[in-house]
Amino acid sequence: MSRIFSGIQPTGDLHLGNYLGALRNWVDLQNDYDCIYCIVDLHAITVWQDPSKLASNTREVTAGLIASGLDPKRNIIFNQSAISAHAELAWVFNCIARLGWLNRMTQFKEKAGKHKENASVGLYVYPNLMAADILLYKANYVPVGDDQKQHIELARDIAQKFNSDYKTDLFPLPEPMIIGEATRVMSLKDGSNKMSKSDPSENSRINMTDGPDDIARKIKKATSDSELLPGNPKDLLNRPEAKNLLGIYAALSSQSVNQICSEFEGKQFSDFKNALTDMAVSVLGPIGAEMSRLMSDPSYLDEVLRDGAERSRIISDEVLSEVYEIIGFLRV
Repeated sequence: MSRIFSGIQPTGDLHLGNYLGALRNWVDLQNDYDCIYCIVDLHAITVWQDPSKLASNTREVTAGLIASGLDPKRNIIFNQSAISAHAELAWVFNCIARLGWLNRMTQFKEKAGKHKENASVGLYVYPNLMAADILLYKANYVPVGDDQKQHIELARDIAQKFNSDYKTDLFPLPEPMIIGEATRVMSLKDGSNKMSKSDPSENSRINMTDGPDDIARKIKKATSDSELLPGNPKDLLNRPEAKNLLGIYAALSSQSVNQICSEFEGKQFSDFKNALTDMAVSVLGPIGAEMSRLMSDPSYLDEVLRDGAERSRIISDEVLSEVYEIIGFLRV
């Protein structure tokens, strides 16, 4: 069976973008693949994290995965820092990857902004750690959004160079897996920006723990336009907010944007927003309630992560041993 690896940051406040862009798809994949899902707390500290919140955020994300439908018995779910092999293989890849490759990484430029000289070294080299995450489990596929495809290409470059340098076929070349209608969910306030926890406006996103009243209020206030909804998705090209809201409805209802355009052609946004609210509440309501229940039992969440780490360690230790033997490290 082909293997999937993917990770999610423990930043807390999981939102609709996380659910539609990743979690819902991960639930579907567990039926057909050997799945490993990681809460990437090592990646998280490439920017400052409040130590008093990091552990609770890790538990919250774990609760979100399970509440969304991931079965911790059928999948491996663990937090990255529990497996030291991730950091060890990342160092090996620091010595395999080339500076030119990292200089082309657009996400570093976006996150560092104009003050890249003040950015942490970890933020610069974290694509190498991401490659280690994937290749440590010899993953065949990585479910990602469009904005992460470049990192999978880097992981392939690293795997290929390692295999070539050491005349081995140890690492497979992972493929990105992009699924669904709303793989990149945009802000409810600005259809040109991705939905994000870092947006200062709480109304820019729907959190997975929002209740029906909050969901209704945020959708009602979502930026739209004065035109009627089109019957052809091509007419959404210069209407980013309309495109975003229709894409969200399509993803929540497991339909295509074509179908949604046909259903709501000629309707006012006010009518569509009522329907979108009902759909969002029906999907996210049970998930939020289950997340709250799970968060009230931190010992259970810790046991899920502990069990996942034990199972992932069986795989990662073997692969790291293979890497060290190939490199020529003395293991006495």
